[in-house]
Amino acid sequence: MEQIAIDIAGLTKSYDRKPVLQGVDLRVPRGAVVGLMGMNGSGKSTLIKCLLGLVRPDGGSARLLGDDSRNLSPEVKRRLGYVPQVVHQLDWMKVRHLIQYTSTFYPDWDERWVSELVERWRVPLSDRVQALSTGQLQTLAIVLALGHRPDLMVLDEPVASLDPVARRDFLRSILELARDGNRTVLFSTHISSDLERVATHVAILHAGRIASFSELDELKDRVKRLRMRAIDDFPRELDIPGLLTAKVDGRSALATVSTVTPELLDELAERYQAEVRVEDLNLEEIFVELNGHG
Repeated sequence: MEQIAIDIAGLTKSYDRKPVLQGVDLRVPRGAVVGLMGMNGSGKSTLIKCLLGLVRPDGGSARLLGDDSRNLSPEVKRRLGYVPQVVHQLDWMKVRHLIQYTSTFYPDWDERWVSELVERWRVPLSDRVQALSTGQLQTLAIVLALGHRPDLMVLDEPVASLDPVARRDFLRSILELARDGNRTVLFSTHISSDLERVATHVAILHAGRIASFSELDELKDRVKRLRMRAIDDFPRELDIPGLLTAKVDGRSALATVSTVTPELLDELAERYQAEVRVEDLNLEEIFVELNGHG
């Protein structure tokens, strides 16, 4: 089985001569649960569509489970699960019949797993699809994408319309799916707290490129805020390797740096004759810092 589930190199895409993707590089190992973060309009949906072969890129390459995204084989397509940002289904069908219809396309469809998801999320089997609320429609799309226990799940803002309870249950299902370490998940979301619960890796898309891709724990261990107090006033501009943001107020200074090491702390304490205290950041704070300084 492939060790690299997603392999993107130099991917570019423009709309009406406006660049959206400007050389995206991303290699996702098999078994990773990757949260894709980026500001509105950063190109997350475009990247996902290029990755799945739904939009043709202008340049570069993308491979899924070993296949070129522009020409995915039927075998690889059967190993994929996809939930788009805007869900469209066969509105005239009843939910029960749509699930049965979808199951015919997948030899590995897991009836027991689907029944569990339907019960857990209270999917109204007897209703017609057109009568579903936005949240119910999104839940149904997730059930249909998970039903065959895909090797690779790609989800574009899958929880945007779900209430907190439904979001929690969805995240639980993602963890169950990825538990064996062989299934890969890529999902974009604005809700950083959700990522912190399930993601093993985080990719930050900024200015058409991947500004940061690393394991979540490594990212949180690396990016820190430094609170410093010195005997004399700090200079108006701090000279610190990997500095992201800084605020100086006389003998006090607050700095966020991309990589904190014991050597850096010792250097700052000696250079500024200051007490240096390290503060942890949550994922949302890290995203704000890195997104502005990608």
